[in-house]
Amino acid sequence: MIIRDDIERYAAEHTTPHDALLAELAEETRATLECPQMLTGPIEGRLLGFLVWSLRAQNVLEIGTYSGYSAISMAAGLAEGGRIDTLELSEQHAEVARRYIERAAFADRITVHVGPAGETLERLDGPWDFVFIDADKEGYVGYYEAVVPKLSDHAVIAADNTLRNGRVLEGDLMHDFNEHVLNDPRVESVLLTVRDGVTLIRRRPLTQRGARPLHAAPAE
Repeated sequence: MIIRDDIERYAAEHTTPHDALLAELAEETRATLECPQMLTGPIEGRLLGFLVWSLRAQNVLEIGTYSGYSAISMAAGLAEGGRIDTLELSEQHAEVARRYIERAAFADRITVHVGPAGETLERLDGPWDFVFIDADKEGYVGYYEAVVPKLSDHAVIAADNTLRNGRVLEGDLMHDFNEHVLNDPRVESVLLTVRDGVTLIRRRPLTQRGARPLHAAPAE
């Protein structure tokens, strides 16, 4: 991670802890699933819950369920009657997620869709109040382009791993995604140095959507 281990540990110690069920989910994930570094964890999980709560989101989309930690974290912040559609390619991951979603009493709020995310996105209409993208990095631009037209007026997208352990400085594919977002006149964004990088994105007001990005050089 970009953040020093001792600083990350201090931040975790000074973040309101999640409950015992999520701690159990994290332990099972590390013990039984490949790539446990993909686990959202308490700091980012709490951040996602705060964002969903702050937006008073009712319709949330997650691209990349993994073992369900982030979906459960977000469900706790949903507005009354809110729902989450979460997309996962692996049936093994989805099975773990469903089991813990049921135990968290969120089965009526969270639907796990199994299959290629691009195909599932074609079937889901939105509009989304909050979107969390945390899936295969090669697909980020495509997922982003699929969801931007389906955002509600005050929606926010959170894209995970946008620092890619520092490899963005070497031209990593996440650098390409970051540049794509930065140069999209429809949106404005901020890249946060939380864990491995979280970029928050929102659509510009209608009157500004055709404007040249503020950082861009003037036309010759």
